[in-house]
Amino acid sequence: MFTIDAHLDLSMNAMEWNRDLRRPISEINEREYGLKDKPDRGNAVVSLPELRRGNIGLVVATMIARYVAPGNPLRGWHSPEQAWSQTQAQLAWYKTMEAEGEMVQVNDLATLELHLHTWNNHVLPNEKKPLGYILSLEGADSIITVDHLEIMYQHGLRAVGPAHYGPGRYANGTDATGKMNQNGLDLLHKMESLNIILDATHLCDDAFWQAMDHFRGAVWASHNNCRAIVNHNRQYSDEQIKVLIERDAVIGAAMDAWMIVPGWVRGESTPQNMNCDLEKLMDHVDHICQIAGNTLHVGIGSDLDGAFGKEQCPSDIDTIADIQKIPSLLRKRGYAESDINNIMHGNWTRFLKKAWG
Repeated sequence: MFTIDAHLDLSMNAMEWNRDLRRPISEINEREYGLKDKPDRGNAVVSLPELRRGNIGLVVATMIARYVAPGNPLRGWHSPEQAWSQTQAQLAWYKTMEAEGEMVQVNDLATLELHLHTWNNHVLPNEKKPLGYILSLEGADSIITVDHLEIMYQHGLRAVGPAHYGPGRYANGTDATGKMNQNGLDLLHKMESLNIILDATHLCDDAFWQAMDHFRGAVWASHNNCRAIVNHNRQYSDEQIKVLIERDAVIGAAMDAWMIVPGWVRGESTPQNMNCDLEKLMDHVDHICQIAGNTLHVGIGSDLDGAFGKEQCPSDIDTIADIQKIPSLLRKRGYAESDINNIMHGNWTRFLKKAWG
């Protein structure tokens, strides 16, 4: 089934993890054998061939570079200008993949319709089709000034999450608290004027509610699960889910194991001993559907290889192509084919057509 994944850190993996994503996943992992600089070395599940094999023809692909102030223990760059330069390197990788015929940018209604036609006709096999990507920025720290947002819009940026982890220049994110400052509100205003989608993922609760009050443009949550199942501020409360539904948002189900099952201990838990699989992820999908009373507000936003790999994703994910196991799991739960189509691709498509129409 044609699938849209609304959150993949492809350029980060290429430029910081130094992975040639054009290669088979086995080759990527073999080349990392023995490396210890990152916890997921040798455990990657994402590559461009595996996306094609999984019929995942359109993705929301990120740029990401955090600014860290003195005393901030998080990993990141020591100035906004350095963070900006890192995102420019990531952008250059996407443009290089376009030049190689591997990817194509989708940034308006016309390119969306053309790409969907390419992937839904069966003249060419998937391995001959370019992967579509919608350019997103995860965490806005790298936007040196609000005016820099317009520069990135001209390069195709169509979605921005103002925050990531910790305190940010424009908004506070996961594990932080506090409302946005004036710069954050100015960023929201600029995004609205450019018709850039607000990605509410990672906003701390204070910033989330403030953004809902101040931003009138299109809102989605690219990769988020449910606080009612795993109680953490990274997850959405039922009240937040209800507000997103009222805004006609779509929420992408994320595949980071600690977000799927409660009690995960980093460095100790494994998907197997925590019984973390795609069936457990479907509990989150179903929870959102039950709140909405329909299947119109949830999709896939896997975040696979988002600084974790097989050691911290559902046990039945060997590569990202295994996302195609989801339709059968939904059928077992009694979901109709139209509902499954919504979750796998239809909701994101409908959202984009409305936002760009």
